[in-house]
Amino acid sequence: MIDYGELLVELPSSPLMEVETLPFAKKIASGKVREIFDCGDELLIIATDRLSAFDVVLPNGIPGKGLILTQIALHYFHKIVVGIDHHLAVDHECRLDTLLVDFPDLRYRSMLVKKLNPLPVEAIVRGYLAGSSWNEYQKNGSVFGHQLPDGLLEGDRLPEVLFTPSTKSNDTHDINITEKQCLDTLGEVHFNIVKNASLSLYQKASEYAEKADFILADTKFEFGIDERDKVYLIDEIFTPDSSRYWDKESYRPGYPQKSFDKQFIRDYLIDLEWDYSAPGPELPPAIIQTSLQKYLKTSRQLLA
Repeated sequence: MIDYGELLVELPSSPLMEVETLPFAKKIASGKVREIFDCGDELLIIATDRLSAFDVVLPNGIPGKGLILTQIALHYFHKIVVGIDHHLAVDHECRLDTLLVDFPDLRYRSMLVKKLNPLPVEAIVRGYLAGSSWNEYQKNGSVFGHQLPDGLLEGDRLPEVLFTPSTKSNDTHDINITEKQCLDTLGEVHFNIVKNASLSLYQKASEYAEKADFILADTKFEFGIDERDKVYLIDEIFTPDSSRYWDKESYRPGYPQKSFDKQFIRDYLIDLEWDYSAPGPELPPAIIQTSLQKYLKTSRQLLA
C-alpha cells in the first residue's frame, strides 16, 4: 500500500472531470463518476473528481475526490475478510505501476479489476435510522418491509441491523425493494451470499469506524458474478460516497447528525431552486472546499 500521508500532500489543485482516451485500452463506459477501460482480461476503472447528487452529475467537481475514495476502497478491500472475494485483479498494485507508468496522475485513482457481470441490486445495510429510512419510518412505522417499534427518533440506533436492498429502473433511479423481492430477483443462492456478506461487512467496518471516532450509520455494496457463477464484491466500499459516517463524539439521537459524507452537498442543493435535472447547479468555492475537508478528515481517520 502507498504512504497515504505523503500522497495527500500532493492532491491536484483542479478536479479531474474526464479521461477520454488511453493508448493501451479502449474506453467502454463512462459512469457518473468513473471511466471504464477494457484492458483485455481485466477492466481499468478510473475514479474522476466528478460529483453526483440526486442522480445528477454536477458541473464542477472536488479536486482529489476520486483519489481519496479509491484509496479508502482499496484499504478496506485488503483489510476486511468475510469469506467473499473482491474484484481486484491479481497483483493489482504491481500491474498498475507498470500499466500507468506514463500516467502518474491516474495511478492512485485507478483499480484494475476482474471482468464480472454485476448483479442487478444494491445491497444496503442500515444500523441507524436516517435519510430515506427515517422518512419511511415517519410515514409507515417501518423501513422497507421491516416493521419497527413506535417512538424511535431520527438518528436512533436500530434494534437490529437491517438489510434493505434496492434495484434500478430504466431511468437509473434507485428503487427500494423488500427482501422477498430481492430474493425473487437474485435467486436463493445469490441472495443468501449477498445478504450474509453485506451484514458481515457492515459489522466489521462498523468496528473499524468506531475506532476512528465515527459511527457507520449505513452503507451499500454491489456484487458481481464470473462465468462460473462465483459471487464477488465489486465497485467501491466504505467510502463517504457509499456510506453515511457520523461524528461519534457529537452523536445525539433526535436530530440530524454531524456527517462526513455527501449529505452536506445534498443539504446545500435542497435549499436551492432547481428541477433536479442535469446539469445541476454549480457549486460555489466555499462548498467545494468544505466538502474536500470532510473527505480528507474521513480518509485520514479511517486510514490512520
